[in-house]
Amino acid sequence: MDDLRALAIFATVVRQGSMSAAARQLGLSASAVSQQVRALERWHGVTLLHRSTRKLTLSDAGARVYAECAQMVEAAERAQQQLRATRDEPSGELRVAAPIGFGPYLATALTPLLLAHPALSLRLLVDDAMIDLIDARIDLAIRVGRLPDSSWVARRLCAMTLVLCAAPAYRERRGLPQAPEELLAHAWLSQSGTATAARGLELQHTDGRRRAVHPSPNVASNNQLLLQQMCAAGLGIALIGSPDAHADLAAGRLARVLPDWALPPFDVWALTPQRDAQPAKVRHALAAIAAYFADMPGMLP
Repeated sequence: MDDLRALAIFATVVRQGSMSAAARQLGLSASAVSQQVRALERWHGVTLLHRSTRKLTLSDAGARVYAECAQMVEAAERAQQQLRATRDEPSGELRVAAPIGFGPYLATALTPLLLAHPALSLRLLVDDAMIDLIDARIDLAIRVGRLPDSSWVARRLCAMTLVLCAAPAYRERRGLPQAPEELLAHAWLSQSGTATAARGLELQHTDGRRRAVHPSPNVASNNQLLLQQMCAAGLGIALIGSPDAHADLAAGRLARVLPDWALPPFDVWALTPQRDAQPAKVRHALAAIAAYFADMPGMLP
């Protein structure tokens, strides 16, 4: 690497026409520049520059070496331009991982960014299983709930709750429970593979009372959207994420069950690799997602 530095200094001397001009360009002293060139000549046993009190002249060897050095310096300058562009302008492939239910939100949140920056492409990996962020080369991941220990940087975006819901058709056919224990006698639509499915419902009343119940599912699925559709069709009671449920509740397609009882909210996090400086594509994507979630109905600050 020292040799490369000396070669770059030599190329700058030739381009600038003098040691002093090269020193000003490089932010070094003229003596430091001269020492680097002389050390390069001594190390390789060749004369690169003929020096006089008035000017510098390339030797034959110096002319041949300079042609290669100039290409090296130009390549380095192009690399620096790419680094600056990566820092300042979103470009390249952005790899984002998220739970399945968040896929539509991220698609909507990131569409304006993709339209504004044609050099940016998106690879969106949605899976309720934990994707290995390192192996999948993820730039930005959305996670919900408690986070395991990790070297990744976590930023809290917002929070969400799970809402007990049923359709008017189910209410007319079966009625609605008036206490958490009565859920055990109702048709239950459960998302499989979640902590709630494993532990049961840990509900808290507005007056502070707590109840834990573990209803057996009539229907279980690993897809929250399917459960919401079956709930809206009147098949049973389901826990639905507050942002997902918002539109159906507002339109009357669903109604809240046990409205005075609630589950604790879940934090929504953005994870990024621990780096001193994030690329522009990550910074802009994170800002777009945070702004979208801040305005999303059903999300909590």
